[in-house]
Amino acid sequence: MNIDYRPPPIKGLMFDVDGTLLLSDRSLGAYQVLPGAIETITALRERDFPFVLLTNGSNYPPVEQAAKLRKSGLPIADEQMITPSSVTAHYLSRRSVRRVLVLGTRGVGHALEEAGIETVYTGESAATEVDAVYVGWHPECGMKDIETATQAIWSGAKLFSASDVPFFATRQGRTIGYSFAIVGAIRRLTRAPVRVMGKPSMHALRFVAQRLGTAMPHVGVVGDDPIVEGVMARRGGATALAVTTGTTSRDEWLRQPARSRPHRVLTDLREVLRCIAAETGA
Repeated sequence: MNIDYRPPPIKGLMFDVDGTLLLSDRSLGAYQVLPGAIETITALRERDFPFVLLTNGSNYPPVEQAAKLRKSGLPIADEQMITPSSVTAHYLSRRSVRRVLVLGTRGVGHALEEAGIETVYTGESAATEVDAVYVGWHPECGMKDIETATQAIWSGAKLFSASDVPFFATRQGRTIGYSFAIVGAIRRLTRAPVRVMGKPSMHALRFVAQRLGTAMPHVGVVGDDPIVEGVMARRGGATALAVTTGTTSRDEWLRQPARSRPHRVLTDLREVLRCIAAETGA
């Protein structure tokens, strides 16, 4: 179904992962690929049409995440996989941030380390002597982590988060977003502003557009969550393409306010290919 479908031409696609291409379990250890995902991604590769995947999950480095998706049958190249840590590493390195406290698994900080940023974790030497605190996937987070981050912020560190999303779609239903909960505790103590680096931030959409080699208004954002992909696309002037395989039903999409309203609700992921037919000549 079309909804005020008058955006600029799509020259590159960004796919959400959980709820759009697949459903993981709550531990992120196993994947169920959703109908049409393999066919759609394969067709895009055959047409040489630019696309990337952007997940708000930060547990795995992009290369490791891409390998897991390939094992599940999705033909994803390493460079097509983006996580909030990819965006964070790019943002912080351009601002000469040298040392970051990471609240998360080792995978959360991997992209920062590759960018030449020193990362420290709770319990390591001088963990509060940092330029920034970055919060990501951290299911084992405890009060010591919260206290260390709070002390670092009181000493002048800036607060960054992989995601500000309260939950995401899994095979077992909605699962809480750890960074959302952890940042909530830190902000309650410090009142520090937080800069979100994953969806729906414009930092993430700019990074995606740059990776695709186009401007933000020419990106098609495919996702299952109005407050994530819907808001992201609308804020950036991109095309919002909504799926109903994750957190949001068709009726819920149709009731969205203007700030998160999709341009099109897809009944099947493969309809993405028709959305770009004019650009590919197919």
